[in-house]
Amino acid sequence: MARKEPAELSDYEKQRQANIAQRDNLLKQLALDAASAGLGPKSIKPPSKSSSSNKKKPAVKRVKEETLPRRTSSRLAGLTADSEVAKRKAEDEYVAAQEAARTKRQRVSGDLNLSDIVVAGKEWDNSENFFVNVVSRGAKPYDRTFGETEVKETTDKELRALREKMSGLQLYDGFEPNRIKVTPERIYSLGFHPDVDKALVFAGDKLGNLGIFDGSQPSSQIKAEHIKSEAEDEEGEGDDDLHPNITSFHLHTRTISSFQFSPLNSSHLYTSSYDSSLRLLDLAKSTSTEVYAPPDSSLDEPLSGIEVDPTSPNVIYFSRLDGYFGHTDNRSPGHADMFQLSEKKIGGFSLHPGNPHFVATASLDRFMRLWDLRKLSGKAGEQKPALVGEHESRLSVSHAAFNSAGQVATASYDDTVKIHTFEGMGSWAPGRTLSEKEVEPSAIVRHNNQTGRWVTILRPQWQLSPADGVQRLCIGNMNRFVDIYTAAGDQLAQLGGDNITAVPAVAQFHPTCDWVAGGTASGKLCLW
Repeated sequence: MARKEPAELSDYEKQRQANIAQRDNLLKQLALDAASAGLGPKSIKPPSKSSSSNKKKPAVKRVKEETLPRRTSSRLAGLTADSEVAKRKAEDEYVAAQEAARTKRQRVSGDLNLSDIVVAGKEWDNSENFFVNVVSRGAKPYDRTFGETEVKETTDKELRALREKMSGLQLYDGFEPNRIKVTPERIYSLGFHPDVDKALVFAGDKLGNLGIFDGSQPSSQIKAEHIKSEAEDEEGEGDDDLHPNITSFHLHTRTISSFQFSPLNSSHLYTSSYDSSLRLLDLAKSTSTEVYAPPDSSLDEPLSGIEVDPTSPNVIYFSRLDGYFGHTDNRSPGHADMFQLSEKKIGGFSLHPGNPHFVATASLDRFMRLWDLRKLSGKAGEQKPALVGEHESRLSVSHAAFNSAGQVATASYDDTVKIHTFEGMGSWAPGRTLSEKEVEPSAIVRHNNQTGRWVTILRPQWQLSPADGVQRLCIGNMNRFVDIYTAAGDQLAQLGGDNITAVPAVAQFHPTCDWVAGGTASGKLCLW
């Protein structure tokens, strides 16, 4: 195919190209003239490696720009440009923005309600929030929360009579509480001897000492002896002072965590300790015998609780701080069957008095659990009782105590005392399970359980066999009282008195008599 001849340029195109060439020549000439005159740009030397250009430049300080009102269209607003109306509107918006910014920064002097100033998160409820238990932790010594006013305002006749009866208990006046030092160290466990004629109080302390106080000495006899002692002192023959009838023994090498009298023989006292052993104290023979201890003396398996089977008094149940629960028979010392019921510490447990195959445990993992010992499941060596039901609290549960009516009382670090009611337990089939609703507490009592480091943990304790048949429990009060409640959660009394200089944290009822004892962190005793 023949190549196309290039089209001839028009006159206009020829003139345009000539102008471009003339312009380029002119620019080159101007550049040459400027260079010869020394007016041209100087050549830039490449930066040396040792120059300080590698140094970091100081950060440019940002200046906070003032927030101005957003611009708006005057045309859309129907305003004439540069009119007085537009200027006035812009000034008003600017002043309003300045005032809003000033108000936001201004200090608020009045009272604020937290429910009105929530910024994010859940809505705030003054009665139910995560601060309720925190703000109530502080103890207020001698500040009563229950007294004569509440008793007088009671409309129910039976409840009022019971409140008058329990509130009428008087502090033992033979000796002041600060003189009844029953143990050398902090009291961890407390209880009465079952005898109804003499108030004998037993207390176990932090270092393994067991103290016994005889509270049967009447105050009139003490006063008479005191007068006689003063008369003898004048003649130079008397003692310096009278002392309470107290005897103490060093049974264990570490804390006596719990003890219980045998239901078969009231002279037999079983004790458990953090030194990993169970011992039997025979008061009649004045001997203490080891019933159980780990086979290896180097093993450290602290025991947190002990209970004697009421239907088989030779069988002793106990719990450990590592979450294990077991039982042993004092007719074959040294052997025990163990079950792991919790991954964490079991703080306390209790057997149902009428049906001891039911066990309630309280543990550090925040659960109260109910077990049935009649049915075991799992591989050999890893068996555990059937779990009947469990209830979770917000914080750890310190103790679980059964009464004879089948009710379990627990104390938790969420500042509550909960009472769970289980009816007809005697007819339950082995391995029966309860729904979550059936394990819910029937009564919840607000109670300050924040003991801190130096006060023994507060634990609710039922009266084993109340004479009037009304189930009631006692628990220490951080304001230096002992509180008494019914199984329905109604408070009956707040026992106190003069010269109580510490919290009677460890409280206990006599099994049948209306006697109440409270032990303090200094080893002293209060008796009502």
